[in-house]
Amino acid sequence: MNGKNEALRGIKAVNLSLNLPGPAAAAKLSQLGASVTKIEPPDGDPFREYSPQWYEALCMKQTVLRLDLKTAKGHDEMEHLLKENDLLLTSFRPSALEKLGLGWKELHSRYPRLCQVAIVGYPSPDHNKAGHDLTYQAVLGLLSPPNFPRTFLADLAGAERAVSSALGLLYSREGGNGAGYIEVALSECAEYFTEPLRYGLSVPGGMFGGGLSRYNIYETQQGWIAVAALEPRFWERLTGELGFCQSDVSYARLQDIFLTKNAVEWEAWAITLDLPIVAVR
Repeated sequence: MNGKNEALRGIKAVNLSLNLPGPAAAAKLSQLGASVTKIEPPDGDPFREYSPQWYEALCMKQTVLRLDLKTAKGHDEMEHLLKENDLLLTSFRPSALEKLGLGWKELHSRYPRLCQVAIVGYPSPDHNKAGHDLTYQAVLGLLSPPNFPRTFLADLAGAERAVSSALGLLYSREGGNGAGYIEVALSECAEYFTEPLRYGLSVPGGMFGGGLSRYNIYETQQGWIAVAALEPRFWERLTGELGFCQSDVSYARLQDIFLTKNAVEWEAWAITLDLPIVAVR
């Protein structure tokens, strides 16, 4: 046993999605043992131009084919593939798939064992509405202009949800419930990740937004550190090592102490004490 998870060995999937969410989901399915065929248009996946290295990583161990689905030949090749596969992953708008003859109702009638996960921007009835990671985050209050997001939160969250949805569909089918269809809305996936904001935990001044001394960011002689001594044992150890009585500790007192060394020194100190304190990179 090498610890490798190949729960999907024997499962065949066709990935008809481009850019990031779908290919990221397909990469995870491949890591779980599924055999994945990636279908790209004649000009290829634009993500290859955005990030060649990441594109190659996402396509690792997959078969990549370029088909023009608007031609009879391309359509026939796609149909042949679908006959032999268990799962179809898409990121086109449903209306675009219907124009290509790849709408769920048509597919299900021709391939009753084929499951489909359709990645869309917004939930039905707005699943044909245009959007991207930047717009989803903007609507949800996750942008602080003029700064851009540090990560593609909606895309990667959507990829994870697409994988779990695929697993659920395949499990249900094997349980005798037939093949199914699920839409994964990226806007909903991003919204789920705003729950800490909605419940007031990570808003400015909230418990995890600067309101707790034990869970905060501090300036040092050089650089900043993140302190996450949330559990009582960590907090007791931290205050004890610094010579404080817990009831007397404030953000200002800790800030004064942390200004006596640089961030790397505090991180090294914390490692020796098994404390969750790291330098901010």
